[in-house]
Amino acid sequence: MDKSDFIKEWWENRDDVTLVTRPRRFGKTLNISMLKYFFSNQYEGRTDLFEGLSIWKDPAYHSLQGSYPVIFLSFADIKGTTFEVARSSIIQKLVKLYSIHPYIKSDAILRVEDWEYIKTVKTDMTDDVAAITVNYLSDYLNRYFGKKVLIFLDEYDTPLQEAYIHGYWNELTAFIRSLFNATFKTNDSLERALLTGITRVGKESIFSDINNLEVVTTTSEKYAAAFGFTQEEVSAALDTFELSANLEKVQFWYDGFRFGSQRDIYNPWSITKYLDNRKFAAYWANTT
Repeated sequence: MDKSDFIKEWWENRDDVTLVTRPRRFGKTLNISMLKYFFSNQYEGRTDLFEGLSIWKDPAYHSLQGSYPVIFLSFADIKGTTFEVARSSIIQKLVKLYSIHPYIKSDAILRVEDWEYIKTVKTDMTDDVAAITVNYLSDYLNRYFGKKVLIFLDEYDTPLQEAYIHGYWNELTAFIRSLFNATFKTNDSLERALLTGITRVGKESIFSDINNLEVVTTTSEKYAAAFGFTQEEVSAALDTFELSANLEKVQFWYDGFRFGSQRDIYNPWSITKYLDNRKFAAYWANTT
């Protein structure tokens, strides 16, 4: 399934910060990792990943591959039952970012005050220091490469769901609001950012200060076919597996989603599991 047109669509929409929400198992992580591999200068020259795909048919995008410093984070595994555990998990991810980009630690780009700040980026850092870790890292990467950064955050809402369930919502939203404000609003070194998640959290909770946020939900027209399989894609897959005779039954079992005005969207997990097992079952429902 070639979803590489999502790269072009997102890039040409030119939104500063985009939040895309989709249900579980609809390819959010695959798509955001595709963006990382396409844009990140850590994968410069990996044209083999995209040759033959739709995005590579446009020569204008050849020069964009591997051309930006990228900061990538995933909150998918942050599922603490207390605020202290959730905060600690986020802090560890923020600290790790500085080890992922060790080349920035150079006197050629860092000033004395920068070194002083970096020394405070550790697992016992305060909330004030944690809030600006991504902002400052963006600045260092911008200075090092001479180019603003792209920031990708996958499953931004997983810790928030856990906070709501386990009763520490107020503490976590206060912490994340400060982090997101410094990362996505007051970040002069940010080129663009993309966040994915299952739910849309109210702006008054964590996005109250972010006025440049483009929210793309299941009712939005943007990226309607980028997440999930279309009827044409499913038909082609069944044909490849010599299962075209089962198309009507596949529609009965798995066709039931509509994003924007795009009808007949299938859940990818259900289709791939069916193709693998050749057996009809409630695959998607059993994952939630």
